[in-house]
Amino acid sequence: MANQATARTSWQVTRSVWHALFLREALARTTADRFAWFWMLLEPIATIAIMVLIRTALLGKSRQIDGADFVPWMLAGLFGFYLFRDNMKRSMGAVSANKALFAYRQVKPIDPILVRCYLEGLLKSFIFMFFVAAGTLLAMDLIPDRPLEALFWWVSLWCLGLGAALTVSALASLIPEIGRIVNLTTLPLLIISGVILPLSALPHQLIEYLLFNPIAQGLELFRAGLFANYRLLPGIDPSYVWYWILSLTSLGLLLHVKFEKRMKAQ
Repeated sequence: MANQATARTSWQVTRSVWHALFLREALARTTADRFAWFWMLLEPIATIAIMVLIRTALLGKSRQIDGADFVPWMLAGLFGFYLFRDNMKRSMGAVSANKALFAYRQVKPIDPILVRCYLEGLLKSFIFMFFVAAGTLLAMDLIPDRPLEALFWWVSLWCLGLGAALTVSALASLIPEIGRIVNLTTLPLLIISGVILPLSALPHQLIEYLLFNPIAQGLELFRAGLFANYRLLPGIDPSYVWYWILSLTSLGLLLHVKFEKRMKAQ
């Protein structure tokens, strides 16, 4: 008599779902376009090249940021911002892209969100380490002076993006216009988060308002972990970033639980 198959636990089922979704997303992200890896590397290179040229044209030379060289400073800001931005933006289409899989009751709308954010974190970390290695060969100061601190705030920026992804993905599935609004806000966020322009160069009255942006504070703390002599702006509060992370994650989870059936039916 054949042995009956033992029932799997909920965690084993969930892990199998995530594994299958991860393989599906990874193949789609890296092999659907033959130039996928090329564009991942080209975007930060092109952005940095353009900003260095603009800065050189306006100031006559690429001046040093207080406590860090300009190019490593900008590279850290770009990758930290991209980590947050791509988590948020790529999550908006995750529910509709995997709609056919919701016929299986084991697959929930939140599963492709978590898998996409995990994949984005892996890809961005790999590409950032590639730039660190390349920068070291070019005698650029990209090796973190306080690696554990830098790693903590890199993960914190990922968590902030995850919280935004959970919230935005639920709202965009229910109200399609939300996705368009989010896409329109990414460029202003890039500017007001201190990615390409140091916030310390702005008037003090304006800085007070810009520091309400948790991305700006997270990037400042990430740079402080990379560069030992980097001076943080007055008003930076590490706990403020995590208040946003916990609030967005909690709100996103509540929305997914509340509107799971409606998201599946969209």
